[in-house]
Amino acid sequence: MHKVIKINHDDDVAVLLEDGKAGEGINIGEIKLVNDIPKGHKVAIKNIKKGQDILKYGYSIGKAKEDIKVGDWVHSHNLGTGLGEILEYNFKGDIKEVHKEKSDLTFKGYVRDNGEVGIRNEIWIINTVGCINKTCAILAREGNKLINDKVDGVYHFEHPFGCSQLGSDLENTRKILADMVNHPNAAGVLVVSLGCENNTLESFKEILEPINHDRIKFLRVQDVEDEVEEGKKLIGELVEYASKFEREDVNISKLKIGLKCGGSDAFSGVTANPLLGRISNTLTTLGGTAIQTEVPEMFGAETILFDRAINKDIFDKSVDLINNFKEYFMRYNQVIYENPSPGNKKGGITTLEEKSLGCVQKSGKAVVTDVLEYGDRATKTGLNLISGPGNDQCAVTVLAAAGAHIVLFTTGRGTPFGGNVPTLKISTNTDLYNRKKNWIDFNAGELIGSSNPEKIDEEFLDLIIKTASGEYKAKNEVNDYREISILKDGVTL
Repeated sequence: MHKVIKINHDDDVAVLLEDGKAGEGINIGEIKLVNDIPKGHKVAIKNIKKGQDILKYGYSIGKAKEDIKVGDWVHSHNLGTGLGEILEYNFKGDIKEVHKEKSDLTFKGYVRDNGEVGIRNEIWIINTVGCINKTCAILAREGNKLINDKVDGVYHFEHPFGCSQLGSDLENTRKILADMVNHPNAAGVLVVSLGCENNTLESFKEILEPINHDRIKFLRVQDVEDEVEEGKKLIGELVEYASKFEREDVNISKLKIGLKCGGSDAFSGVTANPLLGRISNTLTTLGGTAIQTEVPEMFGAETILFDRAINKDIFDKSVDLINNFKEYFMRYNQVIYENPSPGNKKGGITTLEEKSLGCVQKSGKAVVTDVLEYGDRATKTGLNLISGPGNDQCAVTVLAAAGAHIVLFTTGRGTPFGGNVPTLKISTNTDLYNRKKNWIDFNAGELIGSSNPEKIDEEFLDLIIKTASGEYKAKNEVNDYREISILKDGVTL
C-alpha cells in the first residue's frame, strides 16, 4: 500500500511518496495504480473527462488531453496547460485591516550610520564595468590579507556589463550595482571604474547620492600607476571604518527576507514552499519584510496574489507586473507558458499552473503591500513583489538588490548556488538533504508525515535568526559561492 498526499479536499490527483508499480494500491479508498508511477508524480483519484480542468492545491493545473481513469499516471502525456495570453482581472476591494503584532524577538545585527541594519560586516568591491573583473578579484584576494576579526571578509562579484550597453540595459546594470553599493550587509564598499565605460564613475556617483565617503571609496584604475597598491590602501581605510561596528540587538521587524525556489520538484509545493509561506506570515505579521520575484512562475496563480493586494493601486501594479512580463515573452515570439524545465518535469511537475501554484505558496497569506520595478529597493514592510525572471542567478540578485538580508531558497533537485547575501538552501525532500549536506542548510522533507510540524517551523525560524546574528554561516558562504547576474534585454554595441 503506497502512501500518497492529497493536498486539497477538492483535488483530482494525489502525489506519490514513493515509486509505485501498476496493480499496487494506495492509501486512498480502493484505488490501484494503472501504470508504473515515479515518486513525486501524480495519480488520478477521480475519473476525469477530456477537456476537464484537473485540480491540485484546489486550483486548476491544466486540462486533460484525454479521458483519464482513476489510478492513471497524470503527467505531460495526458495533461496540458489551460492558460491563455494577456488576461483581464477584477479587483475585489481594499484589505481593510492588516494584522500586525509587536514582538520582543530580536537578532544580532549591525546598525549603520544611516539607520539601516546589516547582518554581515563585509567589505564589497563593486566594479562599474566587466573588463576589470580580474583586477577586482585580485583586490579582494589582497584585501582579505588586511582584515581583522571585526570584518567578515572582502568580496567581489563578477559581472560582464557596464560598457557597450544602451537604454534600459545600462539603466538596469547601474540600478543593480547601486543597490549593491547601498546594501547594509556591506560595512564598506570600494567602487572600481576603468575610466572609459558607458557607466562612467561620475554618472554612477549621481545615483548613489548622498554618499558617505567614509563608507564608500572610489578608484578609477586608468588614473593611477599601480591600481592594486592604490586599491589596497583604500580597502585598508574601509577596514578601519568597518571595525567600529558591533553586533547589537535588533528587533525582528527590521529583517528582510527574499523568497526563491529553484530546481523544484513535486514536493516543493508540499513541504518547503509552504514552510516559507508560514515564515513569511510570521515575519510580516511582526512588521518585517518578505520579497518575492520569479514573475513567470506566478503565471497561472497570479490571482492568489492579486486577491491579497492591499488596495487598488497595488492591485493595478500587480496586474502590470504580470502582463508586462508576458509582453516581454511575446516581444521575442516566445511561448509564454514554455515552462516547467526538464528537471521540474522529471521531478513530477507537469504544467506552469502546477509549478506556479507551488511557487506562490512561499508568500503564505501575507498582504501584498508594494510592487517594485526591476532594481527598485523595498521600502515598505509586508510582502513586496518585484519584477524579475525565474532564473536562479538573476532572481537572487534582484532580491538582494531590493534589500533582502537573506534569501531563502527551496530546492527539490539541488543546487550549490549562492548570491551576494546568505542564501539558505532548503530541501523539499529528505533524500536530497542526506545526499547533498554540503549544499543544503535545512531539511523541509521532515514535514512529510510529521506529527509536530510546528516544531519544524520553530527550528527553521531559529536558523534564520542564527544566520542573521552571525551564529550560522549559510553553506554558500562556507563554500564561497557568491554570484550575481544582471538581466539583459537589449542591444550590445
